[in-house]
Amino acid sequence: MSLTSSRQSVCLSVQREYGELAIRTAKKLGALDETLKIRSEDDRILIPLARRLSDSEHSNLCSLIEDFYISSADFPMNTRRPKTILEALEDTLPPHLLASLPNSLDIVGNIAIVHVPEELTNHTRELGEAIMRVNRHVRTVLRKIGSVEGQLRVRQFQLIAGEDKTETLHKEFGCKYRVDPTKVYFSPRLSSEHDRVASKVKNNEVVLDMFAGVGPFSILIGKRHSDVKVYAVDVNPDAIRFLKENVDLNRVRDRVVPIQGDVQSVIRNQLKGVADRIIMNLPLESMRFIDVACEAFKTSGGTIHYYAFGQDPDALDKARRGLVRAVAAAG
Repeated sequence: MSLTSSRQSVCLSVQREYGELAIRTAKKLGALDETLKIRSEDDRILIPLARRLSDSEHSNLCSLIEDFYISSADFPMNTRRPKTILEALEDTLPPHLLASLPNSLDIVGNIAIVHVPEELTNHTRELGEAIMRVNRHVRTVLRKIGSVEGQLRVRQFQLIAGEDKTETLHKEFGCKYRVDPTKVYFSPRLSSEHDRVASKVKNNEVVLDMFAGVGPFSILIGKRHSDVKVYAVDVNPDAIRFLKENVDLNRVRDRVVPIQGDVQSVIRNQLKGVADRIIMNLPLESMRFIDVACEAFKTSGGTIHYYAFGQDPDALDKARRGLVRAVAAAG
């Protein structure tokens, strides 16, 4: 690998006004040297060439550009950004470790979140820096430690590269979410589900988001439907703090109502019999809240978006049967 920061090259010199045209033409001819950076000098643009132009190519340029000449100059090297983590680390890690590199990660705003396999534990810094090289806008890389747990649904993380800053602004389907993944649960992998559920909501519905977090379901629904009311409940005070900020950021204060507290108490004390649609995004524990969810429905009934984990081939049928039994038991 060369450590040279600049190199002399034959180049095409044109007036600034012809720069874009000259660059496009050089590319089309396959003559542009993309290992070097194009630079300016006074009122001219210097374009590095990978080879000298043929007579016919020179004539072609003459018909397009009034004032150009071929010369030579020093150009800085164009250090190309790697496209994958594998490409970024192939000269750094031994081959047997390259096979263990993660093939996916979560990006929340300008924060990347990654699971680091045990065999890469001693190379977390290299991995984090590689992720930042591949993803231009990432400023912080966090390693997952343990699983999502506890009543507040939070996970522990380790900073492995970048800024020690965990609050960020995440954008999704035209909405903005202020979020800190170390304090609240948030998954960018659910973006298509947020969109799907929001598209199901009908005019004048009352929606109850039982485990709202920072509001990705509630706010998108409020943004899409001007005539709905969404009650967004969460027990985590940090989640509600961010949710209130996100309600203002997205201008849905007249449609989305943040409520902090235990959802069972909130429903029984404030929201009995109000809902047309209920979102229950708490896969590990949704089942134990079915009875109180039913209490939140209007007497005419409504729709539950119910989530559960499953690994069996018939996991969907099992979840459906369990839900039907639980609803029946709730009367």
